[in-house]
Amino acid sequence: MMTISLRSRWAFLPLILALGVISLYFLRLSIGQEAQPSPEAPQPPDAPKGPVYKDTHREIVPPLPEYFPLAAKARSPADLPPVPSWNRPPKEHVPEATRLYIGFTRFWPLLQQAVVSYITAGWPPEDIYVVENTGTMDANKRSLLTIQNPFYLDYHRLTVLLGVNVVTTPSLQTFAQLQNLYLSEAINNNLTHYFWSHMDVAVHSHEDKEPFRSLYMNAVDVVRETQKPDYLVDDTGHKREWGIQFFAYDWLSLVNVKTFADLGGWDTMVGYYGTDCDMYSRLSMNDYAQPVQDAGMVYDVTNSLDDLEVLYRRRPMKQQATQDSTSDGKAGSYNSTVPFPNQSYLESTEEDEKGGESFKKLAATLEQIQQDKRDDKFRNSWQLRQNGGEGEPYYYDPDGFEKALQMTIEAGTKINEEKWGHRGCDIGAVGLKEGDQWRVEHDSTFD
Repeated sequence: MMTISLRSRWAFLPLILALGVISLYFLRLSIGQEAQPSPEAPQPPDAPKGPVYKDTHREIVPPLPEYFPLAAKARSPADLPPVPSWNRPPKEHVPEATRLYIGFTRFWPLLQQAVVSYITAGWPPEDIYVVENTGTMDANKRSLLTIQNPFYLDYHRLTVLLGVNVVTTPSLQTFAQLQNLYLSEAINNNLTHYFWSHMDVAVHSHEDKEPFRSLYMNAVDVVRETQKPDYLVDDTGHKREWGIQFFAYDWLSLVNVKTFADLGGWDTMVGYYGTDCDMYSRLSMNDYAQPVQDAGMVYDVTNSLDDLEVLYRRRPMKQQATQDSTSDGKAGSYNSTVPFPNQSYLESTEEDEKGGESFKKLAATLEQIQQDKRDDKFRNSWQLRQNGGEGEPYYYDPDGFEKALQMTIEAGTKINEEKWGHRGCDIGAVGLKEGDQWRVEHDSTFD
């Protein structure tokens, strides 16, 4: 056997050490390369360290004027003019229930005009229920909001001076939710029917028609007609039920409580535009009648009359012209435009002529206001005429409110389109029927 001597073993030591040094060198080189930091990613110049705010500059809206100066000076209902004699409701309330709901969210001047116009057209104030849908809890009742706040309303003027009722919603409701609130209130009060009106309307009786009936009494006549045993009975003896009575579409309408309840009320998933198409189409699909009635003039308006006193149909008392002290002896002139203090108002004015020139002027003015709204690309621009209230209770940024509202409207519209598989209000006309909700594919209106 061949053996390696001790001396031979020591001969390999330099080689072993050399190999170790070389291995250690390459090991350190490898580790050094791995430990080198990667190049830093380029940083954006001057990156902000917080939120970037929008331009909050807002155009200053002029303060709202007083559209009813007599009411502003009044201390009690007696300080207001009386309802025109031809429009006054019976001293004893008619046997029929005539509750009228008017919803309100923004722009007090239009609500005030609607309420005053209904009162002066004969509607008993105690039957008018303003539903305050502002989302401001009891702030208006406690007079905590200023008139430049979009959600402001004059609670004292409505309840004390005008004598109407105010019901406050616990939170902001959509249009459909508000409609179901009316329906719920009617059910809870054992009403078989009720009226409701938009707040952006103005009304008056047909003073130029004979035989004359006030707007209110014409509305009562419609209620009486619906209660007749032979109402909507055809030649075969079949009685058709009715769902809603339209006075100028639903700007003013009369609702059959049982019919609306049987259909499940309004679809609250469709909060605003389109929810009327859904409700009225379902009435048609279920063969409920929707007659069109005429109680008086109902205008869809965007502005208030300059002075609501004109709705009370009074004129300055005719006075004998007096002789002045001028040397020429000519008669002095009577200035009929001088305002009278409230306490002497009745002594200084007299009832105007029913259907006379002043009535024609009033009707023409309201017709022009309605036309202005039709011509306005943004027909509901009146909703944006107040942008104050910052720092007041339950304040909501007006621009933010409008943007959120439009987004909510858009969402509801899309829901209604998906519900029926159709875009547009002609739901029944394209062959859809009750039970098709959420069961049909998109039709050609989606192409």
